[in-house]
Amino acid sequence: MSGSDESLAETFWAVTRRLRHQTKRALEPWEISPGQARALGVLMRHGALRPGALAEHLRIAPRSATEVIDGLQERGLVRRRPDPGDRRATLVEPTAEGERVGAAIRQARATEAERFFGALAPEDRAELARILRLLREE
Repeated sequence: MSGSDESLAETFWAVTRRLRHQTKRALEPWEISPGQARALGVLMRHGALRPGALAEHLRIAPRSATEVIDGLQERGLVRRRPDPGDRRATLVEPTAEGERVGAAIRQARATEAERFFGALAPEDRAELARILRLLREE
C-alpha cells in the first residue's frame, strides 16, 4: 500500500499506535499501566480528588477509576482519606512516593515525546498541535 492509498484515518491510527507503544515502553521501569500513569498525573495536577471526579478527568467509568486507584494504592503511590467537607466521601491523593514516581514519569514522557515529535520542524509541530486541538474540541 503506497502512502497515497492509505486513508487519513489509517495513517492517524498508525501514528497513534506507535506513540502508544513508545509511551508503554517509557513506563516499563515503573511497572505502571498507561491508565495508572494518567491517573497519577491528574492527581498531581489537581491535588486530592474524589474518585468520581478522577473518573471524569480520565473519561472512564467510576468502577474503572476504582480499579486504577486500587492498583496505585497497592503500589503505595496514592492514599485514600476522608473528605473533610463530607465525611461520607473519600479523597484520593498521591503519596510522597507517588509524587516522586509521577515526576519521573512526567520527565520520561516528555523525553519520549521530544524524541517522537523531534523529527518535525518547529512550524510543523505548531501546526500539528493546532490541528489536534481543533479535533479534540469537536
